[in-house]
Amino acid sequence: MTSVTPVTPRHREDAQATRDILDPATTAVIATVPEHTAADVHAAVARAKTAFDTGPWPAMVRSERAKLLLRIADAIEANSERLFRLETRNNGRPITETRAQLSRVPEWFRYNAGLLAAQRNAVLPGDGPYLTYQRRQPLGVCGIITPFNHPMLILARSLSAALANGNTVVVKPSELTPLTTLALAEILAETGVPDGVVNVVTGGREAGVALTEHPDVAKITLTGGTEAGRSASVATAARFARMTAELGGKTPVVVFDDVDPVTAAEGAAFAAFIAAGQSCVAGSRFLVQRGIYDKFVDRLAARAKNIRVGDPSESGTQMGPVISARQRDKIVALIRTGADEGARLAAGGPPELPDHLAEGFFVAPTVFADATMDMAVAREEIFGPVAVVVPFDAEADAVAMANDNLYGLGAGVWTTDVARAHRVADAIVAGMVWVNDHHRLEPSLPWGGVKESGIGKDAGTESFDDFSWVKTIVVRTSDSSVDWYGASAETRLN
Repeated sequence: MTSVTPVTPRHREDAQATRDILDPATTAVIATVPEHTAADVHAAVARAKTAFDTGPWPAMVRSERAKLLLRIADAIEANSERLFRLETRNNGRPITETRAQLSRVPEWFRYNAGLLAAQRNAVLPGDGPYLTYQRRQPLGVCGIITPFNHPMLILARSLSAALANGNTVVVKPSELTPLTTLALAEILAETGVPDGVVNVVTGGREAGVALTEHPDVAKITLTGGTEAGRSASVATAARFARMTAELGGKTPVVVFDDVDPVTAAEGAAFAAFIAAGQSCVAGSRFLVQRGIYDKFVDRLAARAKNIRVGDPSESGTQMGPVISARQRDKIVALIRTGADEGARLAAGGPPELPDHLAEGFFVAPTVFADATMDMAVAREEIFGPVAVVVPFDAEADAVAMANDNLYGLGAGVWTTDVARAHRVADAIVAGMVWVNDHHRLEPSLPWGGVKESGIGKDAGTESFDDFSWVKTIVVRTSDSSVDWYGASAETRLN
């Protein structure tokens, strides 16, 4: 495990199990990291608890903690070239995407530093000679479990808020993409984060379960699949720990016939195919009004066919591989299912690749047209570059179809009618709704879904506040004695 230091083996006589980390574009081994066990997680939590109970971090003056968060942001910026190239190699996103995304990571540290510096404690109204006020206290040890698709960005959202509030942290990145998390741990150490405040464990399910079940972990923030979130929720509920979970999604994008179909289709391509569709809010089912349906499908299919799939390290590449053979095979199986169910394949098929990428985990951008809402491709989360287009007639039909799903993380609406935009955005059951855009994020925007897309919020003041607990303090300001049993009722009330 690491404690803002490079990975070190456990002090055991038996050999430390390890895991090879692959480049998903070539399947080459690019690193080997420890496969940490439950015992390693327990040691990391113990270290974080000691740092919280006896270390300087929770007691640090708020302005000093805020300054350190700002230094962390500056250090991430200074290392951005190394970080985005490392993330591209580890998770296969084109370098243009990782450069754009990681360039925004410092914003989360600066935002939460600002919230910390501006934080006020409430004074509460009440009757009688009392001053009642509140103070926020750090939770203690917080566990952060991050996914493979946006390792640095998703970690920064929770880590910056946890640290701002004075908590200590144990991070378990995806077993497939730990490299930028380990690099960030080194940056934190160099920036001056005290030892034991941030700890990283690498490994798979055993490490994740041990972290969610540990009795000394006061909060878990998890981004992952719905079943993993369900298990973690049960574990945290058993000890009344806090839980924030961003889980699955099947994002509906409603396209009305008052928009230009070419503009909407180009926006749809961005919604569906960025990160090779490996995003919980990727536009995956497009509900398109019949008046522009054919033109929209034609343009989206043409755009999909022209996306340059290839080596993610090359600047001209527009889509890289998916993360693993397992994920690729799942996506391909669902594509076959869509064809078997009767959806029309408007774009897709095996991607054309150079020899050195022949073993990589690539899936071509795929568009299914003429789908219906009872098809698996229109209902199940695919988590790959697959867009499913379903026609609709009336606004009410579109809203009903958008909400006809287990998930409720994100949604999109394309229309030039201002009243309709607000009306439909309000009617769709989702934690985030974009109008005439997609994937737009800011540190101030609360992020999280409803239904089986999870609970709680990342980012925004909601996330910042949830990494602390509120203590209410009541101070009696009267100089009269307190003699409940000997005094009159009038005296007791004063």
